[in-house]
Amino acid sequence: MTNRDDFISAMRTVAHSVTLVTTNGPAGLHGATVSAFCSVSADPPMVLVCLNEGSEIFRTVTSNKTFSVTVLPENAQHLADRFAGRHDAELESRFEGLEVVDAVPQVEGATVFNCEIENSIPSGTHHVILGKVISCTKGDQNPLNYFDGNYHWLSKFTQAAE
Repeated sequence: MTNRDDFISAMRTVAHSVTLVTTNGPAGLHGATVSAFCSVSADPPMVLVCLNEGSEIFRTVTSNKTFSVTVLPENAQHLADRFAGRHDAELESRFEGLEVVDAVPQVEGATVFNCEIENSIPSGTHHVILGKVISCTKGDQNPLNYFDGNYHWLSKFTQAAE
């Protein structure tokens, strides 16, 4: 098995969309920035997120049995930092001052997937949470990306004419 440092170094070369996972229900309202998110199936529509089993977001998502994934647009780095916990000492809540509808911060241009938990699979320090997509909204802005420890923006590749 490869060592942890080599694995982390290699994973830094993989770009990810920056997403917020949020939830609200009997266990309360909570949210966190998450990079491990992807599509699983179109029939039925399903996505997955990977959550650390020791985290508050894992506890609240699995207790509430629902979650939403917000794919942040490229102008929302401040929300990525906020939900990553970088401002927790200054805020009463990560949702403070934000318009929130059904546990989802309203972010102009964002893509949102609202899900019910279909399954949770333990794997190492994390759980793979499979979510059946109940509803989704397609955003109209490019997503914020994270690569090699920094935020990045997409630029369209134009193939040269032959």
